[in-house]
Amino acid sequence: MILVSGATGTVGREVVRRLPAALRVRIMARDPGRVTGAPSAERVAADLGDEEALNRALEGVSTALLVTSSPGAGDDARFVRAARSAGVQRLVKLSAAAVLDRQAGDLITRWQRANEELLRGSGLEWTLLRPRSFMSNALSWAESIRGERVVRGLCGTAANACVDPRDIAEVAVRALTEDGHAGKAYTLTGPQALTAVEQTQRLGRLLGVALRFEELSPHQARRALGRRYPAPIVEALLESAERQRAGAKAKLTDTVRAVTGRPAGDFCTWAEDHLAAFADRGGRRDGAAAPPGPGR
Repeated sequence: MILVSGATGTVGREVVRRLPAALRVRIMARDPGRVTGAPSAERVAADLGDEEALNRALEGVSTALLVTSSPGAGDDARFVRAARSAGVQRLVKLSAAAVLDRQAGDLITRWQRANEELLRGSGLEWTLLRPRSFMSNALSWAESIRGERVVRGLCGTAANACVDPRDIAEVAVRALTEDGHAGKAYTLTGPQALTAVEQTQRLGRLLGVALRFEELSPHQARRALGRRYPAPIVEALLESAERQRAGAKAKLTDTVRAVTGRPAGDFCTWAEDHLAAFADRGGRRDGAAAPPGPGR
């Protein structure tokens, strides 16, 4: 039995779609009704903060994907305790590439390092997935692209070796279903380090529109991020952006190919597959009025 946590998240939902139908799969979510894909999988309602619910969810499980997102909440420790108690053999943990950067001391990176140490000392088999930034982060630009033809962000000319979440999921599935991954830590990047300006240009070409990038000041970025995240997370994200400005996120790896046998997907492929999110609501990429058609 394989258990997938974080199944409604960016990586977890892609893992669910890729697990072979012949396997016994249990999907854990706060709201199982939001889970898509894997119609034959068992679904259980459980919160990472509820140890009793975790004990029930992990009963009979041999391998589990661990995805957490709340620094300081103790979710990883609860999950590991429940996994040991249930007799789970292997945990595959979604971490972050920043743990390898000696200059990274922000809240989120410290939390991920502590989580990795927790797994190493758990007595269980473990595999660590350390992705660079997700290509899907560009979806946060969709509203301003549709409405203003503008992308706003920090460090527009600093490169990031961002990775397609589908590639992270494919590596996760290999680690969950194959032998030979125990004790491994996989740093995952895309095939090219791109700046936000370059991503903006590529999106514009695919959409057939002229997009411009607007650099935010730290004050503007803090205010914008503060509308979505608590203050400690905002400061961690701003520290992370400064490390990107210094070039800390441009290094490439070929780990996706080494694990899956195929090269990592590039940003244009990801963008083409998600272009509807950036297109005008009328369905036209170039912003022109759509021609009359059925139902119009």
